[in-house]
Amino acid sequence: MPKREADSKHVRPSWDEYFLHLAEVVGTRATCDRGRAGTVVVRNKRILSTGYAGSPTGTAHCDDVGHEMHTVTNEDGTISRHCIRTTHSEQNAIVQAARVGTRLEGGTMYTHMTPCYTCAKIIVNAGIVRVVCAVDYHGGARSKELFREAGVEFILTSKKMEIYKDMGI
Repeated sequence: MPKREADSKHVRPSWDEYFLHLAEVVGTRATCDRGRAGTVVVRNKRILSTGYAGSPTGTAHCDDVGHEMHTVTNEDGTISRHCIRTTHSEQNAIVQAARVGTRLEGGTMYTHMTPCYTCAKIIVNAGIVRVVCAVDYHGGARSKELFREAGVEFILTSKKMEIYKDMGI
């Protein structure tokens, strides 16, 4: 007799899978198609704060008025393009916690991709001790070095690299 779906045993996601999934849902509120990223910060399996990539409160969104592109020439001579209109999801999660007086020290950050170097510095200074990401970021090498140096545990759950149009020229 064939097995019915109802007969299959439900497999609960791990805590990392669960919170990464929630971060992806938070990211659906993001307002820039170059990084519909979301972030969830937890401590002791309790959500402390969330954030998504979006323009500062009261200002125009990329989805409405287009990107504010910035061209960067890297030390190795490569050129990359970045939208600077939005505040990153990691930054917004930390700011939202600060607005209501929530301490993030000792927490774990779940986020869509490897944080940029600026976000990594803010994460370290916020006292977050663990960062879990779903995909890698092409500019994340220095962030990973900083996390190692600062003793922040970094976990990348896949080898997938985040790719979006106009990354470099």
